[in-house]
Amino acid sequence: MNSWKSVLLGACAPILLAGCATVPPPPSAAPQPAPPPVAEAPKPKPRFGTFGFDVAGMDTAVAPGDDFFAHANGAWVKTTEIPADRGSYNTFTVLTEAAGVRTRAIIEDAAKAQAPEGSEARKIGDYYASFMDEAAIAVAGLTPLKPELDRIAAIKTRADLSRELGRGLRADVDALNATDFQTDRLFGLWVAEDMNDTTQYRPYLMQGGLWLPDREYYLADTPRFKELRAKYQDHVARMLTLAGYADAPARAARVLALETAIAKAHWTVDATSDVAKANTVWTRAELAGKAPGLDWNAYLTGAGLEAQPRLGAWQSSAIADIAKLVGRQPIAAWKDYLAFHAVARGAPFMGQALVEEHFAFNGTALSGTPQQRDRWKRGVDNTSLALGEAVGKVYAERHFSPEAKAQVREMVRNLLVAFDARVDRLDWMSPQTKSKAKEKLANFKVGVGYPDKWRDYSGLSIVRGDAYGNWERAGLFEYRRNVAKLGKPVDRDEWYLLPQDVNALNMPMQNMIIFPAAILEPTFFDPHADAAVNYGAIGGVIGHEVVHGFDDIGALFDPKGNLKNWWTEADMAQFKARGQALARQYSAYEPLPGLHLNGEQVLGENIADLAGLATAYDAYHLSLKGAPAPVIDGFTADQRFYFGWAQNYRSKFREAALRRAVLTGVHSPGMYRAQTVRNQDPWYGAFDVKPGQGLHLAPADRVKIW
Repeated sequence: MNSWKSVLLGACAPILLAGCATVPPPPSAAPQPAPPPVAEAPKPKPRFGTFGFDVAGMDTAVAPGDDFFAHANGAWVKTTEIPADRGSYNTFTVLTEAAGVRTRAIIEDAAKAQAPEGSEARKIGDYYASFMDEAAIAVAGLTPLKPELDRIAAIKTRADLSRELGRGLRADVDALNATDFQTDRLFGLWVAEDMNDTTQYRPYLMQGGLWLPDREYYLADTPRFKELRAKYQDHVARMLTLAGYADAPARAARVLALETAIAKAHWTVDATSDVAKANTVWTRAELAGKAPGLDWNAYLTGAGLEAQPRLGAWQSSAIADIAKLVGRQPIAAWKDYLAFHAVARGAPFMGQALVEEHFAFNGTALSGTPQQRDRWKRGVDNTSLALGEAVGKVYAERHFSPEAKAQVREMVRNLLVAFDARVDRLDWMSPQTKSKAKEKLANFKVGVGYPDKWRDYSGLSIVRGDAYGNWERAGLFEYRRNVAKLGKPVDRDEWYLLPQDVNALNMPMQNMIIFPAAILEPTFFDPHADAAVNYGAIGGVIGHEVVHGFDDIGALFDPKGNLKNWWTEADMAQFKARGQALARQYSAYEPLPGLHLNGEQVLGENIADLAGLATAYDAYHLSLKGAPAPVIDGFTADQRFYFGWAQNYRSKFREAALRRAVLTGVHSPGMYRAQTVRNQDPWYGAFDVKPGQGLHLAPADRVKIW
C-alpha cells in the first residue's frame, strides 16, 4: 500500500530498536548534519484523467441540458469503433474484455501447470486445452453427437418423446434475471427459494423451446422479421445437412412451424416479470390435468425429478399449451426439432463447418456481428462457465485487494444509511409501510468481490481431448447440483454470479445484493479516483441493486424474501402511479424509427436507476461528514458525480443488436439510462439546465419514487 504511513515506517525501520527519532549522538561526537527530509510517496493516480473521469471523451459542443449522454460521452462515441466480433460495445464490454484477458492467464497457467489429476487446476487446464485443440475436434467429427442423435432417431411413442425431452432439461434459466429468461430446451428449470416460504427450495419450470431470442421473432409481421425467419429456416436446413440428414429443407420447414406454434404459447417478457401471476404451484397429481399432452411420468423420470411432489409453473398457461403441442404435433416434426437443437447446441464444440454456420446466423444475422470472436476468448468463456468458481477463486486472489473490498463495503454502508433516510423523508408513504421498508433494508445481506465459501467441483469429470463431452458433462453437473438442493435447507451463502463476471445482482428471495470483483474496476470503481466520481459510478450501481429490493418486483417481497404484501392499499396505489409516470417517460424514447422502448418492460430497471442514483448522491454527501465538497479541474463535486454516472453507460450498437436489446431486454439501452438524470433535482443546478432544453422537465414532471 502506498501511503505516507508506510513510507515513514520504512524510513525508521533500521533504528527502531534504538528508539527511532529519540537517540542522541555521543557527547564527544562532532555535530551531525540534519537528516534529509523524507519524500512523501506520490499518491497513485486514477486510471482516467486527474480525478477518475475521461474528460477527453466529452463533447462540450452539446449542452448537458439537451443531451447529457452526448455531453459526457460524445467524443468517445464518435471515435470508438465497435469491435468486429461484437454486436454492441459499452463500458461493461470493456471490463468484460479485460476480465477475459485476466481469466485467460489463470486458465493458461492451469493448462501449463500439469497439476495433479482430479485437482481444480487440472480440470481448468484440461477443459480449456480440449476446446482449443481444433485438430482433435476435427478428427472426432460428429461422433460426440451420435448417442443423442441415435436416441432421437429411436423415438417411436409419445412416452419416448416425453422421456427424451425430460433428459434434455437443464438448470439454465433464472426467472428473476432477465438475461436468463430463455432456453431452447422444451422447458427450463430454476431451483430457488419457494416464494411463499423461503426456508425451502422450489423447482420452477419455465417456458422454453425457441431458438430465436423471443416470440416476436416468430410472430411479428414486418419485412425485417419475415426476412430473418427465412434466413433462420435456411440455417436450420444447412445445420441438418452438415449433420448428415437427408431432405433437410423439408425438415427445416417443420422445425420453424413447430417453433412458431411454441412461440404463440409464450408469455411476453413483460408478462414473465409478473411474479404474482407466476406464483403457480402444481402438485404431481395435477400435472396431467393442468398440462395434458406431455407424458409427465416419462418426462420427470427422464429429468430425474420423478420424486418431486410439486413444481412451480412460472408461465403456467404457456407450459400447459406447450405440453399440448407434445401430444398433438407429429412425432416426426418433434424428432426433426430435437435433432436440430442437439446439433445447434453442440455446434460450438464441433468442427469448423458447423462452427462457421452457427456463427453466420447467430452472430451475423441475429446481432449484426461481422466476425467470430477469437477462439481463445470462446475457450475462456466456456471454461469459466463450466468451472466458474474454481477460476473465480484464483481471480479474486490475484485481482481484488482487501483494501478495495473495504472501500466498497464502506460505500455500501453509506448507501444503505442514505436509502433508510430517504424512506423517512417520503411524503406519500404511511408510517406503517415505512416501518416494513426499513425492516427489509435492515435485513439486507451484501456480498462484495467473491463468496465466503466456494463450490466443490470434485464430482465433475473433465477428460482432456473431449471438448464436446466436457461441455455436456459440465451442463449435467450443474443441473444435478441444483436438483440436489431440493428437500435440503436453503443455502443463504450461495452466489449466483462469479468473481470474474462484470455484473451485479439483487436476489429478492434472499434479500441479498452481490457485486463481483470484475465490476469493481474503472470506470465503475477506482480506489484512487475522486469520491464523487466513484459514488456516481459504482455508487449508482450499488444504489440500483439496493432499490431492486423495492422496485415493481422487489417491493412485492417482504423482509424475509417471501412474496407477501407489506403495503397499505393507498401506498401501493401511489407507488404504482409513480411507476406508470416513469414508464410513460421511457416509452417516448425511439431508438430506431418506429421502434419505441416498452416502458413497462424496462420499468423495474428504470426505477432502480432513478432511485439508486438519487441514493448514491445522498450517500456521497453523507461521506463528506460535513466537509465542503472540493472543486477539481473546474468541475464541481455534483458535476463529477453525474459524470461518473453517465460514463458508466457509454454504449454503441449495431442496428440488429439494438433492435434485439429493445425487444427482449429489461434494461434501457445505455444512452437512455444516462438520461435518468433529468428526474434528479440537483442535476439541474449542477449544469444550469433551463426550460426549453431537450431534457428539461418541469419540477412537477420529474418522477420521484423512493
